[in-house]
Amino acid sequence: MADASPVRDEVRPLACSVNDVDLGDEQPTQHEIGNRTYIVAQVEPLDVDGVRTTEVGTALWLLGFLGLLPFWGALEDSGRTWWLWTCLAGFGLGLCGLEYCRRRRKERTAQQGDRA
Repeated sequence: MADASPVRDEVRPLACSVNDVDLGDEQPTQHEIGNRTYIVAQVEPLDVDGVRTTEVGTALWLLGFLGLLPFWGALEDSGRTWWLWTCLAGFGLGLCGLEYCRRRRKERTAQQGDRA
């Protein structure tokens, strides 16, 4: 009987040297771990203070709660009313997290203002 498994080619990593990449005047940070060299891009994070991320997450929990609210009867019949309470708890915790992130952003802005 023949082997039914497909024949797979060996996958080899692409050989690329750090010196092969032309980055102009800006030199990236390099980390060597074992026999590999990793290049770290010099980019700023998108959301430093987390306020926008927390706002979006909190809004999604609220939308989940409001979206499930019309189905209260069906959720109660199937024993899944906990879905509603999970969304409500996520919204409440998101509000707490939002306040925390806003205070943190305000404190960081004040500290940066003191340095300038």
